[in-house]
Amino acid sequence: MKKFIRKSHRWLGLLFSLTILMSSGSGVIHVIMSRTQAAPPSAKPSEAGLNTAAITISPAQAFPDTQPTAINIRNIAGTPHYQAFLPDQTGFTYIDATTGTENKTADTTYAREIASKFLASDEVEQTDFLTSFNREYIGIFRILPVYRFDLADGKGTRVYVSTITGSVTRHTDDKKQFEADIFSLFHKFMFIPNKDLRDLTISAVTGGAFLISILGIVLFFLTRPRKK
Repeated sequence: MKKFIRKSHRWLGLLFSLTILMSSGSGVIHVIMSRTQAAPPSAKPSEAGLNTAAITISPAQAFPDTQPTAINIRNIAGTPHYQAFLPDQTGFTYIDATTGTENKTADTTYAREIASKFLASDEVEQTDFLTSFNREYIGIFRILPVYRFDLADGKGTRVYVSTITGSVTRHTDDKKQFEADIFSLFHKFMFIPNKDLRDLTISAVTGGAFLISILGIVLFFLTRPRKK
C-alpha cells in the first residue's frame, strides 16, 4: 500500500505540476496587475450637464401610443433626449425632448461623446459593437451591449462604452491587455475556446491537485518514523 501510494503521488504530482505552476504564476500576475493597472472606471455618467430648461416635450407627449418600461434623460449633442426602453423592443428609442422627434442615430452619437470625454480626445474611432462577451471584454464586466472605441495614440488605448449607464465600463491598452491575457490563459484556461470543455478541464486538474494533496497527507502518516 505504501509503495502504491508513493508511486501514485509521484506520477500524479508530475502530471498535475503544470497546473500548479500555472495557478501560482497567475497569482503573481494578479498581484502585478493590481499594482500596475488603474481601478475600473466609475459608473457615474460622464456626459455634460443637462439643460433641463430646454425640455419642452413631456414624456406623455413623447410616447403617446406606448408605455415605456423605463425612461432616462440624456444630453446628446447638447440637446436633452428621452432614452426609452420600450416593451418587446431591443435597443433604445431616443426622442428629442425639445421637438418630440425620434433621433435614430442618437445611440452611437451618445456613445462617441462618452468615449471622447473620457479620453479627452475627439480622435476616437468606433471599432466594434458587442452584444456578447469575448476574450477581451469578459463576463466580469457584466454590462451588455457596449461600444468599443479606439484611440490612435500608439498604445492601443481603447474603451468600452455603455449607453445604458452612460459611462465607460472598461478602459485598457495593449500593455494592460497583455497582462490580462496571461492571467486569463494561466488562471482560467482561456486557450480552450469551448466553455463546457474548459470548465470540465479546470474541474479535472483542480480535482487532481486536491487528490495529490490528500495522497501526500496519507503518505506522511504512513511513512512517519515509528517510536520504538
